[in-house]
Amino acid sequence: MGFSPKKELARFLQEDIGSGDVTSGIITNRKIVAKIITRQVCVVAGVKFAREIFAMNGCRVKILKKDGMRAKPSQIVLEISGPARSILKCERTALNLLSRMSGIATSTNELVKIVKSTNPKTDIYSTRKTAPGLRFFDKEAVMIGGGKKHRVTLSDMIMIKDNHIAVEGSMIELIRLAKKKSDTFEVEVDTQEDAIMAASLGVPIIMLDNFAPQKISSTVLALKKLGLRDGVRLEASGGINAKNIQKYARTKVDMISIGSITNSVKAVDFSLEM
Repeated sequence: MGFSPKKELARFLQEDIGSGDVTSGIITNRKIVAKIITRQVCVVAGVKFAREIFAMNGCRVKILKKDGMRAKPSQIVLEISGPARSILKCERTALNLLSRMSGIATSTNELVKIVKSTNPKTDIYSTRKTAPGLRFFDKEAVMIGGGKKHRVTLSDMIMIKDNHIAVEGSMIELIRLAKKKSDTFEVEVDTQEDAIMAASLGVPIIMLDNFAPQKISSTVLALKKLGLRDGVRLEASGGINAKNIQKYARTKVDMISIGSITNSVKAVDFSLEM
């Protein structure tokens, strides 16, 4: 069976509810109206999933800030009406998802702005460094923030990394095998010499792993001199953050992948108020 966001949302909610919300069970279950507001400037993400969490529990939801829109402190993102017990049992799950996804989208958007102002042709990519069980939502948040998806699962594309080479003993042999399987695959290298060799063997995507910006620029120049640059997409990865990303963008790589946007999430502060 394929992935079902709705089933995942139901699982998230059940995780929080356990055998029942015993506190909300003692209050009057009258119809109420609540609103979710943001406490800080952000790019909103996860609104459609928050709406689904409340809707599957008999609530009506009005979206005031769509995914991808910017929000300022105290602005209302969602208005919810329904039974008090339903709203209260959904509150934390909806807020948690909104907070995480908006944090990812906001961080991604900040990096995208820096990169695009320097080199419009360079794109930001997420990685597989996501919280177990949350990859779909993390990747969705990156897209909302203006980034792109790298591999979502190991089945998406062959990507030859250092440990594959360590097992097989030969990068050249792995490239040969990969070319038999697919026209699109990627090879990770950690030296300029290996980057040149991979490009000369027709590797379509090369990851320059933990290359300093100066080393990338030198590699790009070497590939150009050999007439190999136009035939390959170059990805910078490793140790890249908001402080140094502009230097990487100046190297004119095609892709910059950043694990921190999903594995070191700075959540956005939302609250639900009656």
